[in-house]
Amino acid sequence: MQNIVILAGTIRQAPETRTTRTGTDVTRFRLVTARPRYSEGRIVRDEKGYRVEDAEWHRVVAFNGLGRTIRQYCESGTKVLVRGRIHYTKWQDAEGQDRYGCEIVAETVDFLSRAPQSEADDEDEGRFIDEDDIPS
Repeated sequence: MQNIVILAGTIRQAPETRTTRTGTDVTRFRLVTARPRYSEGRIVRDEKGYRVEDAEWHRVVAFNGLGRTIRQYCESGTKVLVRGRIHYTKWQDAEGQDRYGCEIVAETVDFLSRAPQSEADDEDEGRFIDEDDIPS
């Protein structure tokens, strides 16, 4: 028996990191995935012929170094592949009602789109030559 989740999607909220009292960094972000809508075994299309897609929202949490890397290199719009596990939580709200939640605990995250460029990256760009500029 295994609890394995693999999601490829787009980060739709800038990752936020908080540190616990014991010093553990906890980074959270929201990931959206999409899949085509089916009806009677066929993909549903809109009036222009485009596929209609249904979105699913996932809460993802990453710890320590992985979380710091995500916070540093990801922003809203970054595409990632998350491998991890499902974690269910239960708590009581202020009125004493039981509440339930579900999140994905990331074990690895692969970047599927480029990280946003900083000004320092733009300055380094001049250090490299284009292969087309090298004589044959």
